[in-house]
Amino acid sequence: MKIGKYQHYKGKTYEVIGIARHSETLEELVVYRALYNSVEFGENVLWVRPLKMFGETVKIDGKEVPRFKYIRKG
Repeated sequence: MKIGKYQHYKGKTYEVIGIARHSETLEELVVYRALYNSVEFGENVLWVRPLKMFGETVKIDGKEVPRFKYIRKG
């Protein structure tokens, strides 16, 4: 997992800041920051998502695309 900027398949941009572990299951989680202001959650809100899910592909219009695409270093 590269630290840096990623684009979600729906278009918004995020910055991966690190990998954390769930304290009970030890599952690896990606810690990432939204690089936009959300009316609902605020500006630059932090999120976590299982590493496996972060790296998955999704099917859009019959085509497999990465859920998050790496675009550049921090």
